[in-house]
Amino acid sequence: MLYYTLIFLVVALVAGVLGFGGIASAASGIAKVLFVIFLVLFVVSLLAGRGWA
Repeated sequence: MLYYTLIFLVVALVAGVLGFGGIASAASGIAKVLFVIFLVLFVVSLLAGRGWA
């Protein structure tokens, strides 16, 4: 999941440099959502691994 976040971040950066504002905005939004999902799943897996969840 973190891999896809980084891919969308790179797409957003390249699109921003080339002047495609709409595509850059959409890709960065997707990257933010995927990063939050990654963080939530990471915390849940940490808690489940310790037996707290």
